[in-house]
This record gives sequence, C-alpha cells and structure tokens, in this order.
Amino acid sequence: MTFTDQATGTLPQPAATPAGPASEFAATATAFDTVPGNRRSPIDTRTTVPVLDVTIPVYNEERDLEACLRRLHAYLRSTFPHSFRITVADNASTDGTLEAAERVARELREVAVVHLAEKGRGNALRKVWLVSPSPVLAYMDVDLSTDLAALGPLLAPLISGHSDLAIGTRLTRNSRVVRGPKREFISRSYNFLLQSLMGAHFSDAQCGFKAIRADVARQLLPHTLDNAWFFDTELLVLAEKCGLRVHEVPVDWTDDPDSSVDIVQTAVADLRGMARLSRDLVSGRIPVDELRAALARGPLPAASRPQEQSPGGSLFGQLIRFGSIGIASTVAYLGIFLIFRGLTDPQLANFLALLITAVANTAANRRFTFGIQGRSEAARHHFEGLLVFGIGLALTSGALAVLHGFPAAPAPWVEIATVTAANLAATAIKFLLFRHVVFVRRGRLPATVAAPAPATAGLTAGAVDTSNLQTETAK
Repeated sequence: MTFTDQATGTLPQPAATPAGPASEFAATATAFDTVPGNRRSPIDTRTTVPVLDVTIPVYNEERDLEACLRRLHAYLRSTFPHSFRITVADNASTDGTLEAAERVARELREVAVVHLAEKGRGNALRKVWLVSPSPVLAYMDVDLSTDLAALGPLLAPLISGHSDLAIGTRLTRNSRVVRGPKREFISRSYNFLLQSLMGAHFSDAQCGFKAIRADVARQLLPHTLDNAWFFDTELLVLAEKCGLRVHEVPVDWTDDPDSSVDIVQTAVADLRGMARLSRDLVSGRIPVDELRAALARGPLPAASRPQEQSPGGSLFGQLIRFGSIGIASTVAYLGIFLIFRGLTDPQLANFLALLITAVANTAANRRFTFGIQGRSEAARHHFEGLLVFGIGLALTSGALAVLHGFPAAPAPWVEIATVTAANLAATAIKFLLFRHVVFVRRGRLPATVAAPAPATAGLTAGAVDTSNLQTETAK
C-alpha cells in the first residue's frame, strides 16, 4: 500500500481514464474569471488530474460497499467522457468496510481509499475535498438510492461554469420518490423551516447526491463547522448567502429500507445546527461580506430596471420571517412598555419602548427578511426605518389618546390590549412599507460589472489537519 504524504496531505493521483470526445470547452484556468453575464470559467477537462472526484462516505458498510463501487465505476467508465476518481472515505468503521474498500482499490485503478479516525459525513467530505486535486467534487450515499442517470445533469452546469454547486432534489414535482410517509413528512418539514426561517431557496438540503466546483469549495469549506449530517445544509446556506448559484436536478430516488440513519435524531441535530448557523451569521464569525465580494456573481445589467427588482424572496417566506421578528419585537415592546409605565406616563413609555425596538427590528428585517447584507444603503434603510417607526408611534399614541379621552380611567388590561392592537396594525403597515419602499434598490447600476476581487489569504485560512488522513491505492 502507498500512503498519503503527511507533509502535503495530497492524495495520490491514479492514472487518468481515457478521455471521451473532445471537450467543447476551451482550456481555461479555474480562477474566478468572468465572461458575459459574470459566468464562471469552464473547467479545463484536459487536465492531468481526474476531472471528477466522487467521494463515498461510509461507516460500517462492508455488506453493500463493493457492489456500490463496482456499479458506480462501471457507470462512470461507460458514460462520463472525462477522467474520474472514486474516493471511499471510511469514517472509523469497526467492521470489514476498510478491507472491502482496499480489495476493490487493488483491482480498480480509479478507486482510492481514505481512512479517518473520526466519524461524521461532514468531517469526511471536508477533509477529502480540501486535499483533492480534482476541479469537480461530488459525493453520493453508499446505497446509491439516487438513480445514476441524474449524475450527468448534476455535473454539466459545474463543468460549463453555469453553476457553482449542484444538488439532487426529491421534493420537486418532477422528482420520483419511493419512501415512507414518516421520512417524507420530516424531510418536507425541515426544508420548509429552512426556507421560512433562514430564507433558503433550495428545495432539498438532505439528498445525498451533490457536487461542487473545487475552486468554490476551497473558499467555503474552511468556514463550515458541522462534522455530521448538518454539513450539507450549512454549506448550501453559506453558498446562497455568498451569492453563489445552486443548480437543482430532480431525481428518481428509492429509499433504502435497511438504512441505519436515525431520522428523528438527525432532525433534532439539524434544528440545533440551524440555531448555531444563525448565530454564526449574526455574530459575524463567517465573513459573508468578504466571501460574497470574492465569489458572488454580479447582477445582470437589466437588474437595474425597477421592474426587475426583487425585495428578497417570496412573499410567503418574507411574511414568515417578518412575523417571527415581529413577535419577538412585540414581546420586547410590551416588556419595555411595562417597565417604563411604572416610572412615567403612558405616552412617554410608549415612545421609549418603540424607539428601543425600532432600530433592532429594522436591522433584523434588513438582514433576514429581505436578505440585504453589507453597508450599501444601510444609512438610508435605517433613516426610513425611523420614519416608519414614526408612523407606528402615531398609531399607538393616537390609540392611547383616544382611550384616555374617556372620563373614566381605563383598566390596565384595557390599556395593554389597546397598545397591542395598535402595535399589530403598525406592524402590518411596516411590512408593506419595508417591502415596497424601504428595502427596494434604488439608482441605476453600471452597464458592466467588475470582476470579483480574488479571494484573500484570510478567506482560505484554515488548512485541514491531515495527520489522520491515509490514502491507499493499488500497489
């Protein structure tokens, strides 16, 4: 057996498979060059390294692994026109998985084996992808639940430069799926939460059938933390926040009845991952603005037309996020109002409660409801947010004035109910103004968009410790 050079962490490169028909793409560097429409440069398919590296993360899969590898290898040899490698990432298996993988690797030169001492799909993919020399990286589950006919449509947009990531989806109208109602319900519920609370636009975060361009992966992977199943979601959310294009392929998918994945435990871990990722985005642990400047595709020239402006996603998703922020703001408003009501008159208490919550509410809606990041037009947004605050103040103050205009002093619960109702009405007006006035882009963009700045060293910092990474190939 030959081992990875521990000093460099590079995987050995098996001999390339015979190339298919000449590529239609010109040989180019894999840097973030821009062409009309700010598209990525096509992948150089005449490279001396395998164009495609398909990773199969496994844990105790000795029964199914060999058949999976032979089936996938035969499919790629017969249909994929470029060189490829299949990398088995063994995650600390305790059965004969590693031996089965090594046995196949001795026979098939395009199969490599990586053994890791730690469990976790995210950990395996991050470590293998960061040291892979291939320009296109993919992974699929060992059970091959996804029909391999979808592999070509998955990879083509990445090779052409049209897209940055590609995922299989089981949740579109054109997908064909065979699985139980429990898994279907949990999957759809989870993706609904992602779209509603985190503003995700992809339809299926969990399908084990994905691919990414290596130049993009090298920028994003050091900023991911999850080592298990949430890794997929974290990578996709981060990609969208950075302005990358995610291509979706409807798949034919058959559930593996013998799968060892605990879907309830996985779902709970995913919810915790959502909370942690939201904190990371808010706290600035992930340098989204810098990543977006380096990686994002610029807007098309027509995007400057007012009729092409989008205020940040679907109306339904905006309402869910705005409502969640509004509930938190209303609770905070009531708490602050009650605190100041014991110290001063109701009008001043109302003013202070609204003022304290207004700035935070505007900032939260700017970032999460309407998906606006960076400092561009931030001053205008907050100024107009204060004007909207003035409208809310007028409504709630007017309601209190009317209430206290009656001869009898109102009961405390009546006062609270009145300001709550007025605040809810102000919230509805606020949403309409935010969506159609405050957070609408203004001004005309230049006709041409400058190429994104190259990624800085700080973005790629975070080299992977490869001390536990061993690669074994045929003698």
